[in-house]
Amino acid sequence: MSHWQLAVKRTFAWPVIKRSLLMALLVGTVVNGINQGPEILQGRWPVIWKLVLTYIIPFLVVSYGSYAALRSPR
Repeated sequence: MSHWQLAVKRTFAWPVIKRSLLMALLVGTVVNGINQGPEILQGRWPVIWKLVLTYIIPFLVVSYGSYAALRSPR
């Protein structure tokens, strides 16, 4: 198995996915609070596409960071 194939396999392992989800939840919540907090506090619905992207982007960044760290041979 090549280095990149092993990296992909490890990137999609449960411990890495769990860490990515936890970081996305933490970072996404903070960023949503900063960006859409005033609207939410005024009782208005947040912009859904912004809400979704604010959680997806940190997940992808953390997942890619794991992949990049794992793909290089040691």
